[in-house]
Amino acid sequence: MTSLPLRKLGPSGLQVFPLALGGNVFGWTADEAQSFAVLDAYAAAGGNFIDTADSYSAWVTGNEGGESETIIGKWLAARGNRSDVVVATKVGAHPAYKGLSATTIKAAAEESLRRLGTDHIDLYYTHFDDETVPVEEIITALDQLVKDGKVREIAASNISPERLRASLDFSESEGLARYVALQPHYNLVSRDTYEGELQDTAAGAGLAAVPYFALASGFLTGKYRPGTAVESARAGNAGKHLESARGRKVLAALDKVAQERDAEIATVALAWLASRPTVAAPLASARTVEQLPALLAVADLRLTDQELTELTEASAAELAEVSA
Repeated sequence: MTSLPLRKLGPSGLQVFPLALGGNVFGWTADEAQSFAVLDAYAAAGGNFIDTADSYSAWVTGNEGGESETIIGKWLAARGNRSDVVVATKVGAHPAYKGLSATTIKAAAEESLRRLGTDHIDLYYTHFDDETVPVEEIITALDQLVKDGKVREIAASNISPERLRASLDFSESEGLARYVALQPHYNLVSRDTYEGELQDTAAGAGLAAVPYFALASGFLTGKYRPGTAVESARAGNAGKHLESARGRKVLAALDKVAQERDAEIATVALAWLASRPTVAAPLASARTVEQLPALLAVADLRLTDQELTELTEASAAELAEVSA
């Protein structure tokens, strides 16, 4: 494939591949060997933006959280490529480090650094906002990590527009580290989770968006069809979209564009997302190497204005039904 130039991540100095590789499956549905193979294939295609969290994958029986970071750390050490990779991880949801108090942020960061086998995290997200903690305390703690050289840039995920604005305002007024990116839940069948006030706030502040659930737990790959059973840990979440008129219309529009462009359905869904205001790189995960090409192809697929309009209108269908 022809690799496009890396994209600048908001106002930061980070340059990232137009697809972020999700590490949520590492240590869950992908064991260490599978994870290494996926990471190798992603890097070989020019990918440099790996996303994980300290809590991945604490939900699996026998896991305690940090398994994904540990696998990524082993891979970085084995390949000797740490300086070539933008590593993003998150704080706030690990069972032993819940919330965003200053003490928790500091301790959790040290554990993430240890598991990743590195002296710095390139992009450090607050995983879920903790509204029991003032934004002043959160930003000050994150700023200290930046001052100590342990974190390059900071970002937020799952945060309200009000708290995001308050955080940005405090950073500005005190001259402290400032969020450069946002990781919202956003895709063709879930637009109101980002569009509106949150997106406007991000755009006004120049933040880059790295949307998660970019393929709606696999629904936007096209493998979920009426009467078709799919063996997947996420089949329940993905299959529910078939029950909505919006989901079916989006699938039909994706089928049409994918056929006309001789592209995978997942690639088209990601290309729509990559075209949206503020979006720097959609985030998607692959359990196997075979799942990667359709994701990586987003780097080369540019949809026409007409194709984008068709997809946008199909994805807004249910909003019109609700208001009718």
